[in-house]
Amino acid sequence: MERKVSRICLASEPDIIHFLQVAWEKTLGSGFVITLTDGQSAWTGTVSESEISQEADDMALEKEKYVDELRKALISGGGPADAYKFDFSRESCNFSFEKNLKDVSFRLGSFNLEKVASPALVIRKLICDCLDTITENQAKNEHLQKENERLLRDWNDVQGRFEKCVSAKEAVETDLYKRFILVLNEKKAKIRSLHKLLNEVQEPEKNIEHERETTTCSEMTADRDAIYDESTDEESENLPDPSVLAPGKRNTFITFVEYLTRAYYSKGRRLTAVPPRRPQKRGFNRGRWVRGEEKGKWQFKLKYLSLTQSLRSKSMKLLF
Repeated sequence: MERKVSRICLASEPDIIHFLQVAWEKTLGSGFVITLTDGQSAWTGTVSESEISQEADDMALEKEKYVDELRKALISGGGPADAYKFDFSRESCNFSFEKNLKDVSFRLGSFNLEKVASPALVIRKLICDCLDTITENQAKNEHLQKENERLLRDWNDVQGRFEKCVSAKEAVETDLYKRFILVLNEKKAKIRSLHKLLNEVQEPEKNIEHERETTTCSEMTADRDAIYDESTDEESENLPDPSVLAPGKRNTFITFVEYLTRAYYSKGRRLTAVPPRRPQKRGFNRGRWVRGEEKGKWQFKLKYLSLTQSLRSKSMKLLF
């Protein structure tokens, strides 16, 4: 059985301190035993479950809420000191209590008590119950104190491990950062060296290509100047050397023209007095027809040669 002792002041006797004990088996709602004493006299009574239900119905409250109000008033002592008002009538042995709400108060319940014939036994038992309660509370406090100390040690241990983990993490991060910087610098240096090596390799190639282009341009200019002064007469043996002309197509065309000219005159044919019309389209050979030293012969002075397949076909038409 659980017991709870509290100190109260009655409204009818405010100068006298009374002690109220409530004992119950399972729950407060299943019924309880109430004992009231002023140190000299004692009164006791039993409140059944049906009486609790009747009081709850009279107040239009649910039983659970009413039991909660009883616990606050008789056991917990919750709220301010003047939140509840107790009163006891020695003549009728009626014990009642009310709850104060600002300017309004309402009755929570009233119970009839009986006077005890030997109050000394009740008071002695009340004191023993108080001592037992104190002993139990001290044991609980010691257990809670030990539990708090254990939790504190565990917390300190966890905190120390956490600090070590943080330190190790920072050390690992610092080491990884240093390694990353070293690797990054090595990669940068390697990239710079590769760029430098690539530039060194590409520079001679650029110079060689530039020299090759310059040489080709100069050879083409020299060939054009040499070809301009040459003659296409069939008796002229001073034809330009095919190895001097840079492009292979130009050499082929000159050889082809020479062959056609010789074949033409070998058949006893002669060119007319009117020189053939030279092509005027872009991309063909440009030059001029002039009288040769011998009568009736024409020579074509080439300015430069742009040898294409279309030019070959045009030359065929001019000669035949």
